[in-house]
Amino acid sequence: MINNPYLKSFKDYLKLERSLSGNSIDAYLTDIDKLFQYFDSINKHTNLKDVTSNDLKLFITWINELGMLPSTQARVISGLKSFFSFLLLEQIITIDPTALLESPRLSRKLPDTLNIIEINQLIEAIDASKPDGMRNKAILEVLYGCGLRVTELISLRISNIHYESEYIKVIGKGNKERIVPIGASALKFIKIYIEESRVHISIKKGFEDYIFLNRGGTGLSRISVFTMIKALALKAGIKKASVHIPSGIHLLPI
Repeated sequence: MINNPYLKSFKDYLKLERSLSGNSIDAYLTDIDKLFQYFDSINKHTNLKDVTSNDLKLFITWINELGMLPSTQARVISGLKSFFSFLLLEQIITIDPTALLESPRLSRKLPDTLNIIEINQLIEAIDASKPDGMRNKAILEVLYGCGLRVTELISLRISNIHYESEYIKVIGKGNKERIVPIGASALKFIKIYIEESRVHISIKKGFEDYIFLNRGGTGLSRISVFTMIKALALKAGIKKASVHIPSGIHLLPI
């Protein structure tokens, strides 16, 4: 990894301010290092203060030509956004060159195989005028936009959303932490849900930081999410089996 004087400070920032794990921090630094590798490859030794949005767009073209998957490209862009936001915060730079940088559109997937048309039909089937409408829109956007498992979705925390850098911190299997890029649409619906719907819920102690809550003010269950998706599929006329729910399980109210 290239020895840049600002990387150590950024590493300390991620550890102390963002409370990221060692693996997540290493992933950030590795992705940022790709930018320096790009500059080396074109023999351009640019000071970070002089990096422009055009430089970054050319860099994204470069990693795309290397065959990097869109999901990996999105993670790299998320890392760059965090890095340059940090440099701006520390007044090392005066203009953030990542401000207009867009992430590649990620493939969308739900807990079961649905195509994009069917996913849009699910979202359109949601009645936004109902108390849970905006929450359910946000749930679907996060599920298919970020490719999360349902267990990861229901454990998401408000403190793990990073709006400016467009990523969320997810706790997966084995309590392993990972950083996942999140699109503007999903962030928009999360923000609307939190500010306009969630505020009217009487939240039970211990669930204050959970993003998605049921009407009783506690966290959602996997079954409640599956039930919601099945109900929307039925309403939208989607006949394929959207989510399997084992027989004999009492479906909890969502």
